[in-house]
Amino acid sequence: MVFKFKHFTGRKKKMIRKVFSLILLSLLIAPAILAQGYKKPPKEILDILNAPLTPIPSISPAKDKIALLEPVRYPPISDLAEPMLRLAGLRINPNTNSDHRQFYFSGLSFKDIKSGRETTVALPEGARIITPRWTTDGKYIAAGNIAENGIELWIIDTETAKATKIKDVLVNTTLGNFRWMPDQRSLIVNLVPKNRGAAPKASGVPKGPNIQETSGRKAAIRTFQDLLASPVDEALFDYYTTSQLAIVSLDGKTTTIGNPAIYRENEVSPDGNYILTSRVVKPYSYLFPYFYFPQEVEIWDRSGKPVHKVASVPLLDNLPVQGVTTAPRSYSWIPTEPATLVWAEALDGGDPRNKVSPRDKLMTIAAPFNGGGKELLKVEQRYSGSIFGESRGMMWFYDYDRDRQHRRIYMVDYRNPGSPKLVSDLNIRDRYNDIGSPVTKDLPNGQSVVLMKDGYVFLSGRGSTPEGDRPFLNKMELEGMKTTELFRSEDDEFETFVDFSDDKALSFFTRRETSTDPPNLIFNFRCAPGETCIAMDSKPITDFKDPTPQLRGIKKQLVKYKRADGVDLSFTLYLPPGHKEGERLPAIVWAYPLEYTDADTAGQVTGSTNRFTSIGGYSHLFFVLRGYAVLDDATMPIVGDPLTVNDTFIEQLVSSAKAAIDEGDKMGVIDPNRVGVGGHSYGAFMTAHLLAQSDLFNAGIARSGAYNRTLTPFGFQSERRSFWEAPEIYFKLSPFMAANKINEPMLMIHGEADNNSGTYPMQSERMFAAIQGNGGTARLVMLPLESHGYAARESIEHTLYEMFTWMDKYVKDAKEPVAEK
Repeated sequence: MVFKFKHFTGRKKKMIRKVFSLILLSLLIAPAILAQGYKKPPKEILDILNAPLTPIPSISPAKDKIALLEPVRYPPISDLAEPMLRLAGLRINPNTNSDHRQFYFSGLSFKDIKSGRETTVALPEGARIITPRWTTDGKYIAAGNIAENGIELWIIDTETAKATKIKDVLVNTTLGNFRWMPDQRSLIVNLVPKNRGAAPKASGVPKGPNIQETSGRKAAIRTFQDLLASPVDEALFDYYTTSQLAIVSLDGKTTTIGNPAIYRENEVSPDGNYILTSRVVKPYSYLFPYFYFPQEVEIWDRSGKPVHKVASVPLLDNLPVQGVTTAPRSYSWIPTEPATLVWAEALDGGDPRNKVSPRDKLMTIAAPFNGGGKELLKVEQRYSGSIFGESRGMMWFYDYDRDRQHRRIYMVDYRNPGSPKLVSDLNIRDRYNDIGSPVTKDLPNGQSVVLMKDGYVFLSGRGSTPEGDRPFLNKMELEGMKTTELFRSEDDEFETFVDFSDDKALSFFTRRETSTDPPNLIFNFRCAPGETCIAMDSKPITDFKDPTPQLRGIKKQLVKYKRADGVDLSFTLYLPPGHKEGERLPAIVWAYPLEYTDADTAGQVTGSTNRFTSIGGYSHLFFVLRGYAVLDDATMPIVGDPLTVNDTFIEQLVSSAKAAIDEGDKMGVIDPNRVGVGGHSYGAFMTAHLLAQSDLFNAGIARSGAYNRTLTPFGFQSERRSFWEAPEIYFKLSPFMAANKINEPMLMIHGEADNNSGTYPMQSERMFAAIQGNGGTARLVMLPLESHGYAARESIEHTLYEMFTWMDKYVKDAKEPVAEK
């Protein structure tokens, strides 16, 4: 084709020629960009990625065997390339009427705990097993299988290891799934409705504009993604989320319940006679995801007949920031009662800014559900959940004090509430004083309750200390709340409580590992009542081998130091195999900032160097095999009042980063003139700030970040103020606004399908354009089909390739000191 310009003269002709020249140039450049393809990291990295995966053990509720599940860690990019619909905050695979991206297992076997005999389950070729669920007697496992036409329901007999598909059943897992009924021999299932017809299709010709309107009522909107955008979207949402409730027995008999609807919840009462249902109803919103849509919450009998309306919840389009609805919320059955429902209601208008006490109340209603329910008790701060004991009456509930950032635990007899007894009142970031979580058990009907024995409950936790985590198991008197230690991990191991071996609560299972020994299940034998069990005898249940022995030469060490203002900091130092004392290495600082209300809590140590050293995915720890020192999880605490803590974000961040480099330099293990920084999500945000506001680093890696806070105007991370309340903070905390100061190379990696709130792919695209426009050095890698975290093998390999190439060029092979740049 020949283009002629005879009808254009002068400036217009020059402009047209320029446009065509740019088009031609883009056509010449584009193929080179598209043809690059996926790259691979070096062979020694691929060998680790390709190492066999250790099975995931699951102990039978009968405690006689374990299921060994074989995970698929890195699915192929073709899995991600399957069709995807983005509807009301959901990502749906229309081929399977299920979540688009699901973690699945490719194999399953059983191991008898006493004999050690293993039996492999014969699964269909190419099986993709999801959500395996035991019966409480351990006789059966129900599981889904991702087939080409939908999610099949399979029943696995754990005695014979035989798997049987339930015929003519496809499960709708978009909002529901399947779970065992109280009889443990049938399941309540969200089915794909039969004879529903073909899916709606867009005509291609719009019927009119899509219109939104506001009428003076405040509605602070967070940056949600994948929202409805048209009437066709609404029709598709209806089509794929509508399910038919049914009870399916082991022999395949199916009994439908009620009519097809969009069920968010269906919880069967402990006696099996009632079902708590929550149905999504119209009108929908184009500004909010489905869990903000109106709901009808009802109690049905087993035939699907409504017997009590719990609530009609309106569209939640005007919730205060960190607020709750004024409608009933947080419904659950009391597990030790036949059919008694408990829920919460706000007394402060749902707004945490209102100075009201108490903020919430708990309500109950029991079968036959006459009246509107009765008040159980009032909750001083925001109710945030409850758990019940196996003995009738015992209830633990939690509330959250937003102003103090404290979580409190109370104990009460719900039959005669009186004054609840305070069990714990702790800052949400305080790890050293955490009492742990109650150990639970499943009742024969499948209800989960707190294990109780002779007036005690049992608490297990990670046991954070200034020297690292040492997990524990304690027992606590219900009367006086005196605590006795039963088990604590040795200081040269990392051993966590898993479960008791029987209801006597004396012997138990743990998961034990060291820095050189992989995690294995251990059976700890009975110990004398009242004695500490640290030295008790034990027997290995599994014998998983080290899949990556080439990592054993890595050295790691907990390093503690102080910031200039006296705040305690720490990082875990990783050094390459063969590192010699006194050898200074290029270094990578990897971090994620967190907010704290006080310096003491901010300085607490978390994690353990006794954990088995394992590296996978697109982990930055792979850098240690490339000759770098890695300063992992370098703490970057931002300390201050929760409302204004971000006012000094940059100053505290830079000070923390400088302290980490200074400590590595003082130890003689890093070359302070060859240091890179990196992070993911909020860590990417941190990286951009450090490159813009300091000259501490040679280069940075920023993955899946957000850089322009004016695009998240109603708050971000822990920021409570809106852009209009604190515009100067939003500008100051936007690295985009300081792109002209970024004079160190920055690698940005982002999933093209990132659906995390606030981290739109556009954030990285605009940041790259800003750096480019100001003459900076940057590289933008957009990963096709990937979300906030990266899943496909091809994406993981390419991400590692990009990270190594970038840091080798600008950090390891840096030619001049940082200060001279």
